[in-house]
Amino acid sequence: MTRLLSFWWSHRAELGSLLGQHVVLVAASTLVAVGLGVPLGVFAARRPRLASPLMAMASIVQTIPSLAMFGFLLPVPLVGGVGARAALVVLILYGLLPIVRTTMAGLRGIDPSIREAGVAMGMTRRELLRQVELPLALPSIVAGVRVAAVVGVGSATIAAAIGAGGLGEYIYRGLSMVDTTVILAGAVPAALLALVVDGSLLWLEKQLSSRRRSASRRAATVAAIAVAVVLLSSAAAARRASGPIVVGSKNFTEQIVLGELLAQTIERDAGLPVARRLNLGGTLICDRALMTGDIDVYVEYTGTALTAVFHQPVDTDSSAVFDTVRTLYAKTGRTLMPPLGFNNTFAILVRGTDARSRGLRTIDDAARESAHWRAGFGYEFVERPDGYPGLARMYGLRFPDAPRVMDLTLSYRALASGQVDLIAGDATAGLIKGLDLVQLEDNRRYFPPYDAAAVARAETLLRYPQVRGAIDRLSGRVSPADMRAMNYAADVEHRDVTAIVRDFLARLP
Repeated sequence: MTRLLSFWWSHRAELGSLLGQHVVLVAASTLVAVGLGVPLGVFAARRPRLASPLMAMASIVQTIPSLAMFGFLLPVPLVGGVGARAALVVLILYGLLPIVRTTMAGLRGIDPSIREAGVAMGMTRRELLRQVELPLALPSIVAGVRVAAVVGVGSATIAAAIGAGGLGEYIYRGLSMVDTTVILAGAVPAALLALVVDGSLLWLEKQLSSRRRSASRRAATVAAIAVAVVLLSSAAAARRASGPIVVGSKNFTEQIVLGELLAQTIERDAGLPVARRLNLGGTLICDRALMTGDIDVYVEYTGTALTAVFHQPVDTDSSAVFDTVRTLYAKTGRTLMPPLGFNNTFAILVRGTDARSRGLRTIDDAARESAHWRAGFGYEFVERPDGYPGLARMYGLRFPDAPRVMDLTLSYRALASGQVDLIAGDATAGLIKGLDLVQLEDNRRYFPPYDAAAVARAETLLRYPQVRGAIDRLSGRVSPADMRAMNYAADVEHRDVTAIVRDFLARLP
């Protein structure tokens, strides 16, 4: 608890900013969901034949995992892309079902004699809805809003995977660093926020129940607030991306370090402001973001680009892979910059105690033990053409059970704690040294080269030629030892990534 409080205090400005982003995302999406869901609920309540397909569509949306929904929206024009826009769309869709459902239930639960009395007094259908039905259904509607808002608080944490900000940034950052303090720094405020939202709306529900006559006035106020919050959200998103250069990264420690390295280099050597969109999802999200212009530059690995981005056959020649990838990027309006200086190939890792006691040096040695071992791999490695299926065929790996699929960073801890016996990590990971793991030699040369290099939008480099010059000055100057040391400082020593990168740049001649 002391470490958590210390972290919050030392990062209080950042915490306040992320909390504000989270609140804006939830408030904007919930209010827009109310503006859409209540009319849809009224429509469905008055037309029972159309209610079933409407509710079925809303239910189907609820069954789609939020991270998958974010992925679906990335390439969609207008509503997709990286950032708050796509997050708002997803959160609005998730909020619709409980609001539509409780609006229908509230209207259908009204005593028919009350409607008959209203008609007898000469009320039109619109007057009856506004002055009688909605005020009576209001407690039920607010109950649906409570559910939608609380679900939104939880779902908004996942939106950090596409650069939408919010408290999820701490959770993803903590997972990438295997730091429970950072994870709790985001998870605890998110949980408290959910409790506050639920309690506040419960109080509001009671207040509204006792003041039904002012329902129409409140509805107008809610609509005005919704518009204002959406505008503020859009303005906040615009401010976050106000720098002319937007730097992205994937969601593991080395990528966050490299993203910060690019950002500080551009700020220092090119003299340009930079907007950071670090800790995005995997290769797919970063590549799509670069294509759509949501980010301007990020660091990719040549082998990953060859097989996962452009779906080309595996090649083990480093120069040939770089030339092929550079040509393919150029055809899509992107530029592959010179390599930074290290090859972060996949590392097949075992515990140091197992390697020493059983004389394990190569992957062939591990293949002999695989019949009674458990394997654990990251999500991408299980599916990639240069990943597990080809590795198993080449080396004859025969695990008794299917490999456990988990977050890449968590797999190091799983191996060290004995939950699995073999993983595929990164050759430059700081946790290899920190957890006494051993990298086995790829003696059959299965893996292609994974030379780290920045890839940027050609349009950006033409508009800001000083960016090319700044990134070029990093060419060949980040050695494997340098990268391992920075990763070790982040993952094992839990140092701040900004300070790690600043110290590294200060040492460069």
